[in-house]
Amino acid sequence: MRVLLVEDDAELRRRLSERLAGVGLAVDCAANAADARDWPDVDQMAAVILDLGLPDGDGLDLLRDWRRRGILVPILILTARGNWRDKVEGLNAGADDFIVKPVRFEELQARLHALWRRGAGRSATVLTAGRVAVDPAAQTATLDGALLDLSRKEFALLHLFVRRPGHIIAQDEILEQLYALDEERDRNAVEALVSRLRRKIGREAIRTLRGLGYRLEVTP
Repeated sequence: MRVLLVEDDAELRRRLSERLAGVGLAVDCAANAADARDWPDVDQMAAVILDLGLPDGDGLDLLRDWRRRGILVPILILTARGNWRDKVEGLNAGADDFIVKPVRFEELQARLHALWRRGAGRSATVLTAGRVAVDPAAQTATLDGALLDLSRKEFALLHLFVRRPGHIIAQDEILEQLYALDEERDRNAVEALVSRLRRKIGREAIRTLRGLGYRLEVTP
């Protein structure tokens, strides 16, 4: 899944990007409010991590602008502002969560997964679909209880399927969710990724619907 990190501190942006990529997320970065406001597909992100103290404006104004435009992507504020009034203002402006720097990466990761569980209407930490189970926090997946050996992209694709079992997911959506803007986006890469995942969870587990996309078939 893709996240947009809006952070002006170059070193923090680099470290957070590396850690997020290390747990299988595709990360796009914006260093200021102007770039973030004009991001071409912010509404396609799985989440936005937003700093408030940006060099060209207040992150709260950016947040309000997104919500005013009907952009409903989950937004997690990550800021050095720890005043309770800032928290109230941020949440009232439309943020889904608010974290004060410094924060351990493990907590940030857990908060992101909590946002996604709420968005999917689920409370369980482990997602299951038929014979497959995925633990996003632990970055592990099993088939019939046996641990699967998956690459980061394979895990991300399986996670995407398990979040929406039985639903058709188009190639373009897979590209949007799994690859950052600065990565090469190629439909052939999606076909190859699906093929590799099929070899690990069963060819019949993922059905191709010509001209539409792919669907995870849920079997008992």
